[in-house]
Formats: sequence, structure tokens, C-alpha cells
Amino acid sequence: MSEAGMEPIIDAHHHIWALSRVPWLQGPPVPRIFGEYGALRRDYGAAEFITTARRRGVVQSVYIQINVAPGEEVEEVAWVRAEAARQAFPMAIVGYADLAAPDLAQVLDRQMQAGPIVGIRQQLHWHETPLYRFAARPDIMADPAWRAGLAEVARRGLAFDLQIFPGQAAHALGLVQDHPQARFILEHAGMLEDRSPAGWAEWRAMLRALAACPNIVAKLSGLGTFVRACTPELWRPVVRETLEIFGPERCLFGSNYPIELLWTEYDRLLDVMLECLRDLSAEERRQVMHDTARATYRL
Repeated sequence: MSEAGMEPIIDAHHHIWALSRVPWLQGPPVPRIFGEYGALRRDYGAAEFITTARRRGVVQSVYIQINVAPGEEVEEVAWVRAEAARQAFPMAIVGYADLAAPDLAQVLDRQMQAGPIVGIRQQLHWHETPLYRFAARPDIMADPAWRAGLAEVARRGLAFDLQIFPGQAAHALGLVQDHPQARFILEHAGMLEDRSPAGWAEWRAMLRALAACPNIVAKLSGLGTFVRACTPELWRPVVRETLEIFGPERCLFGSNYPIELLWTEYDRLLDVMLECLRDLSAEERRQVMHDTARATYRL
């Protein structure tokens, strides 16, 4: 428990990094999905995160991969493990792997030996707007070789963080339905980018379709990416609808920190999220802020 009787929190979307390990932080800035990022062109270690997080009741943290240089997937896990040994944070790691790579099985085994790895994220989000595009094509998750890689992930008991746009809903739904043995976490509440009536409808339809599958949960994270702000007015509609569709028992909190540092502080981010959850019961808030993450990542 934290100060003032706050329930314990698991931050299931925390990054730490060293500038030398992240290629996109080096050299001249290039356009990124979250805008100008000069404030992040520095080391951000576990100690800096811990200062605020522990005071606010964060009892466990899950590190999410940060796109290190190609071929350093295992080294990234080992580095985070070393950081965790010094700071006792984070407690678990979601690493990166190319699920279509011919040596995937060996990479996964080496990652599992290198640290407390609980999941894999390979960012699949593709958008018609090039600035928002990460994956090479929108339908990579339909590729047989990639799907065989997903089976390797699931076979090892690892979760898969699914990061997609609503425009990829059909492929994502087929993926989740065809792999009932896999555990999926929908990143950033489905990445609502288009807040027009049509955009809301497309996003809502994707959430409803995915929520019909029992093997996926939704992560309430990254809600400032496209609005470049952290306010209850902007975040509450996304949080409320995600909760209504998935239920609190299938939603979990993630700070997306320090990316969100570009427009807010950790205290403010946590206050806004708790405000968005104010109408829930104490048990439901605990599910979102602690229990679902613990069960999903098997902490």
C-alpha cells in the first residue's frame, strides 16, 4: 500500500533506456508518431522512474521494449535485467523479436535465459499516414511465417503485446481468433487516432470485435500520443468506452512513460487516470491498476 491508503499499482508499460542503445534517439531528430522529442534525447533510467512511482504506490513495473539496434534483442533483455538487479525495478520484461525470423526460436530461448521475460512486442501498426506507420505493411500478422512465430511465443507461455490501428481490425481479429492458445494485450487501448464520428465508430467496432475473444485484454496506455495532452476531458471517453466494452477485469494500466513526459509528468498522468476511473468500485479500480496486469503478465 502507498500513502493515503492508495491501492497498490502495477505499471505495465514503463520504458527505461540508455541513449547509446536506442538508434532513433541518436543523430539528427527525425519525425516520430508522438511529435517533437527533444526532451527525451537523454538517458532515462530506473532510478528516475522509481523516485515518483514508488511514492505513488507502484509496487511492480513491466518494461516494454524500445526498438534497440537490429540483432540486440537478447542484449536488451540482459541490460534491463542488470538494471533491475541494481534498482529492484522493473520486475518483468516484454522484449522484442521478429516473429517471422528463421532463428526466432533460438532468440526467444536466449531472451528467456537472459532475464525475467514475460512477453514479446513487435509493433505492427500501419497507417495510411506515413508519419504514423511503423510496420512495413498492414497485414504482416496474416503471413504464415509470422503466425508460426506467434505459435512459438505462445508455446513458451509468453504474452504478445498487439499494437495496431483500427484500420487493421480485420487482420487482428483473425489473428486473435485463430490463436486461442495465445495471450494478447491490445496496446494503447487500440490507438484511437481519428476522433471524428467515423473514427470513433471504427475504433469502437474494433474493440467490440476483439473483446468477444476471451484471450485478449486492453491496456489503458499511450492515450496522449495523438492529442499531445493529458487531461480527464480527453482521456475519459477512451477509458470509459474501453472499460464498458472489455470490463475492468480485462483492462490494465500502463503509463507509457517516459514517452508521456513530452506532455505531462508522472504524477499528473496517474491523477488523470485515477480520475477517469473514479466511478468504478474499489475492487474494479484495483483490477485495472493491479490485478489484471499481474494475471496477464503472470507476475
